[in-house]
Amino acid sequence: MVKQTEPVHILLVDDKPANLLALESLLESPEVVIIKATSGNEALGLLLEYDFALVLLDVQMPDMDGFETAELMRSNEKTRDIPIIFVTAISKEKQHIFKGYESGAVDYLFKPLDPHILISKVKVFMDLHRQRLWIEKTRRKLEATVGKLKQANRKILEQQKAVIEEERLKVLLQMAGATAHELNQPLTGLLGTIELLQMDRKAPDKLDAHIARIAEAGRRIAGIVKKIQVIQLADIQPYQIAAEHANADIPPLRTLSIEDSDKDFHVVESLVKAFGNLVLLRSKTLADGLALLKSNPVDLVLAGFYLPDGTGLDLLQRMHAEGIETPVIVITGKGDEMIAAQVIQAGAYDYLPKDQLSERSLGQAINNSLTKSRLKKESRKVMHQIAEMSIRDVLTGLYNRRYFYESLDREISRAGRTRSDMSFCMMDLDHFKSINDTMGHLAGDMVLAEFGNLLKEWIRQSDLACRYGGEEFAVILSDTDIHQAVGVCERFRETLGQRTFYYNQTPFHVTVSIGISSLAALTTTSGEMLVRAADEALYQAKKLGRNRIVMCQ
Repeated sequence: MVKQTEPVHILLVDDKPANLLALESLLESPEVVIIKATSGNEALGLLLEYDFALVLLDVQMPDMDGFETAELMRSNEKTRDIPIIFVTAISKEKQHIFKGYESGAVDYLFKPLDPHILISKVKVFMDLHRQRLWIEKTRRKLEATVGKLKQANRKILEQQKAVIEEERLKVLLQMAGATAHELNQPLTGLLGTIELLQMDRKAPDKLDAHIARIAEAGRRIAGIVKKIQVIQLADIQPYQIAAEHANADIPPLRTLSIEDSDKDFHVVESLVKAFGNLVLLRSKTLADGLALLKSNPVDLVLAGFYLPDGTGLDLLQRMHAEGIETPVIVITGKGDEMIAAQVIQAGAYDYLPKDQLSERSLGQAINNSLTKSRLKKESRKVMHQIAEMSIRDVLTGLYNRRYFYESLDREISRAGRTRSDMSFCMMDLDHFKSINDTMGHLAGDMVLAEFGNLLKEWIRQSDLACRYGGEEFAVILSDTDIHQAVGVCERFRETLGQRTFYYNQTPFHVTVSIGISSLAALTTTSGEMLVRAADEALYQAKKLGRNRIVMCQ
């Protein structure tokens, strides 16, 4: 029984005050508020004023009897559903009873009244009234909730359109940031060379060198632009799936319908026939749909919410757990705003009520979902490229100084966990300034780039090589003691010394000085001490004549 703390109202109607008092004494209770009327007219007025759980109505009354009063109650929208029990002392013949039921009574009580029967029947209608009030209150709450959900879902749909534009703008802005970051160095060099060209316009012997630098800067800019073009702007344009946009060169859109109802599936199937470049697959259960998604590439999922082995929410959760990022449009029951809100929050790209399915609504939902999905992928791709740019040196392709310091403590901790040694090498190209002074900065850039490539080929996958700054390079050799590091660096130094570099068909050689430290040699776990010791050893190598290796002391 539904709990209700407030008392309920019961109307007693009888033209004899003594009868009213008798009824009132039988029904008196904290759960009941008794209202009395001595005529049909008075009763009708009270019925419009109060919300009654029950009317106990005498049949025999002057002016307007109980049957007439009941008929008038049934003719009024506010009072038609209030239950009536006739209380009568007239004949129990069937024609009187039938007349009472025809006028709207739910029961008959005959005088003299049995108190137990009266109270038990009244309690039934009191409980029914309380339940009706609770249901009505719950209905109003649900209507208010659904109204809020409808408003929220309308905002979600409006925001989805805005999100697509925001994602596209984000990708473009990210691309712009990446472009500015990479192009800054060659553009600066290009502008500087143009200034030198203007200054030396009367010195023909210098013009060829300036033109060569401009050409090299142009090649670098072209290479960067080509690299950025990996992010295809055409790919982030909105999809067009209508038949008139079908293109034989574009692979068909593979769409999976997870729907156990043949009727609902055929509705979707008939609608997508208008989309010429679309292949529709079908699974009847959540498990079969997931198996197909894992074994075959699918571009889009159209999922019913209620499936034999789960719901659309279960599907979204399982896809998330499996790392399946295929966009999902959930097709819900009629007007089910609560389900719609839940699936959108769980990761569905869109939802469509079954009673609103049309070629236009389905096509728009598919276009928006695929465009949003592609934008997310492109955004992640751009973010990855920008992340790479933030930790990579543009010229050499090696990690930069920032990433080196982020990695050093991590590598020291790993060496501590595995109880192994780790060596650190600081390298400096010998007489690098003279290359820039005699052949130009572009020749110096070429040497740095080739040195970086040689270093990447030389180190193991478990090692880490960085451009520390200028012509200095830092290398972390994991699981390597200082004597092993000397042997490895010696082989690299000899390989570099035997290599011939060319710039403008002029051959030349490059050498390197190297300082080495290790955790075991220093008996330390400090990255700062490791770098300082290797830097001091490098200083000694340069002081002793360069092109050599020195271990820390």
